[in-house]
Amino acid sequence: MTLCVYITLFVAILFIMLYINIWRGKKNVPPNWPIIGMLPSVFHNKSNIHDFVTSGLKYYGGTLHFKGPWFTNIANFILTSDPVNVHHITSKNFSNYGKGSDFHEIFEILGVSIINLDGNAWKQERALLHSLLRSKSFETSLQQNIHKKLENCLLPFLDHHASKGAQVLDLQNILERFTFDITCTFLFGFDPNCLPHKFNDELLETSFVKAIYMLEDMVLSRHYIPKCFWKLQKWLQIGQEKKNKAAQEILHQFLSKCIAYSKGVDESHSCLLKQLMKEKKFDNEKYIRDTAVSLLGAGNGTISSGLSWFFWLVSTHPVIETKIIQEIKDYCLANDDDLMTSLSAEKLNKLVYLHGAICEALRLYPPIPFEHKCARKSDILPSGDYVSPNTKLIYSLYAMGRMEKIWGNDCLEFKPERWISSRGGVVYVPSYKFIVFNAGPRSCLGKDITFVQMKMVAAALLWKFHIEAVEGHTIAPRVSMILRMEYGFKVKVSKRSL
Repeated sequence: MTLCVYITLFVAILFIMLYINIWRGKKNVPPNWPIIGMLPSVFHNKSNIHDFVTSGLKYYGGTLHFKGPWFTNIANFILTSDPVNVHHITSKNFSNYGKGSDFHEIFEILGVSIINLDGNAWKQERALLHSLLRSKSFETSLQQNIHKKLENCLLPFLDHHASKGAQVLDLQNILERFTFDITCTFLFGFDPNCLPHKFNDELLETSFVKAIYMLEDMVLSRHYIPKCFWKLQKWLQIGQEKKNKAAQEILHQFLSKCIAYSKGVDESHSCLLKQLMKEKKFDNEKYIRDTAVSLLGAGNGTISSGLSWFFWLVSTHPVIETKIIQEIKDYCLANDDDLMTSLSAEKLNKLVYLHGAICEALRLYPPIPFEHKCARKSDILPSGDYVSPNTKLIYSLYAMGRMEKIWGNDCLEFKPERWISSRGGVVYVPSYKFIVFNAGPRSCLGKDITFVQMKMVAAALLWKFHIEAVEGHTIAPRVSMILRMEYGFKVKVSKRSL
């Protein structure tokens, strides 16, 4: 028999065995095939990859050694949803787990920004951003911008459509536009008006926002597509990589205009990027642009994603919606009938049940569904799993929110009460268990900002409108770096009678 016949026979047997394995019902147990590893299971379950990973991690007790195709960048990595492992990686042995060379290639769109940095460069950048983001003037300015955008755009926009009757809106798209405008305003001092002041029946598409979505998809796909394949596409400028380059150019053009605008902003109307340039004492165009990409992604897609899932969960749980409305009435409107003048940080902190509902939405649908680390030296995880040098580790935030071992048998329920103590306060949950804002030295700098923005928007919309999910519309997570809804969030909005 010739070599060609042997190869054909091997491939035929391989695919027959693969077919039998896939359809015999063990879809949560990825088989490790010779040469191709576990990759076929990933492609077969690509459309529901987050639930597939969750099932696999449950089957393997919380930690799974994934084997990819031989001689590729995805040949070997460890997946975990074990909070003790996550605590070890993010805190206890933090110095051993960095980004790794693959990270910088996969996330090349972020360039030299803080997300891609390690070591002293990261420490300096984090200290600088921490001082700026935690300043009282910044917090006040952000709250004023959110308040202004709510009053002038989002609430009138929904009010206009609610008055027209049973119109169907994509609330996810509306929230994405709203948070994009807010982020650009505090970052550049420039409002692109993606959610316009004028209430057209149809919202115009924005090429730069569409470009961001495409680049998010690219980042995720580079985790499971062999490096040699996407790098060849990039070199030849064909296929998906050609589209990615076009998207990157569109985004960079938009950012160049925004950065030019921020440089011209008067000192009395300063923005975060201008303050950052002032503190760094240099005007490096690449650094400024990369930082802008990083902060734009952190402040836009993550918050709109969290809000979209929150409103869907609340709209499908009317008892919880009623409790939130009552809490707003009790703590924000005791001496004032106008909610918007009452949405101060002090009063928002009293909305404990709303806080619990937001935490539940973030637990079940974390905006960033997984995190990626790389071991510098060999190590042994608390679970007993051996980690060799340069091994990639991925902890699934999505899976962690669905583990009975972490949250109990009711882990799939939307239950704000799990966040409220018997005394009516917020229950403390360790960051390595509720990992949505990361944990350890690299914990999210924007956690407090996120809660303020989400509470302001949630309270304002729920007080004024009843949001009804359109019956029969499919709700499913998008396969991307940001956990958006694949088909949007179709709703009918009506004015609330109180």
